[in-house]
Amino acid sequence: MSSRHPTRRSVLSTAAAAAAGAAVAGAVAPARAADEKDAVPAGASESRKGRIQQSACKWCYDKIPLETLAAEGKKMGLVGIDLLGPNDFDTLKKHGLVCTMVNSHPIHPGLNKKKNHESCLAKMRDAIDATSAAGYKNIICFSGNREGQDDEEGMKVCAEALKQIMPLAEQKKVTVCMELRNSKVNHKDYMCDHTKWGVDLCKMVGSERFKLLYDIYHMQIMEGDVIRTMRDYKDYIGHIHTGGVPGRNEIDETQELYYPAIMKAIVDMKFQGYVAQEFIPKREPLASLRQAVEICDV
Repeated sequence: MSSRHPTRRSVLSTAAAAAAGAAVAGAVAPARAADEKDAVPAGASESRKGRIQQSACKWCYDKIPLETLAAEGKKMGLVGIDLLGPNDFDTLKKHGLVCTMVNSHPIHPGLNKKKNHESCLAKMRDAIDATSAAGYKNIICFSGNREGQDDEEGMKVCAEALKQIMPLAEQKKVTVCMELRNSKVNHKDYMCDHTKWGVDLCKMVGSERFKLLYDIYHMQIMEGDVIRTMRDYKDYIGHIHTGGVPGRNEIDETQELYYPAIMKAIVDMKFQGYVAQEFIPKREPLASLRQAVEICDV
């Protein structure tokens, strides 16, 4: 994983509108309806190239029980579900999935204020321990909002906090990923809102166990030039999120990004992390998710 449309905070009150799934013209196969003749039989898995390790963010599918999302996601070719906690791990393991990004402290307050360090670091330590014990790889963290704070000062304060937890992350072989988010539309005043700021923070922390969660939706809004930016900073990216721009909806022909090209670039980068689908379905949610998985299966 806030102030999105809908947000992770407000998603429990949001319902996705049901309608037919649309196909990406000339790029991918159309999303399958549940009653189509070529629907995947119960319990079967769809064949995937697997060059992109895909997952999906649970908060985008608030009306779908985790048990159902995990079972259907497995059949689509997902390797895991994003942004969950230890109480969800047994359900994922039952379906042969992993938690591709484990929650820790809230989005705000975050690590850029010293007064928040004790509470944030405590939650991060718990998340690292649980993630390691489950055999998973990543936990999420956030910079917090500026609230008048200078960006350089905020970076130093974030680094001070992160350096305290890196020895544990290194010992447990867990990667801490700070999410890049836009401060233009969804997360007003959020500090980690440009890739270069995040990369400079990574350099300041100086650990292979601290990287960035590069959110394509957020960074398209803030700076664009998505493929070049990811190539330039590939060594600092530990996890990737998708999302259509504008609107954070389906990643098909209804928005301005061409995801097949982005995914091919990610493959060419030899990216070894996960790519999590994080868009708000406007149509039937599982059909839209399946379509997105197909689009990104390059």
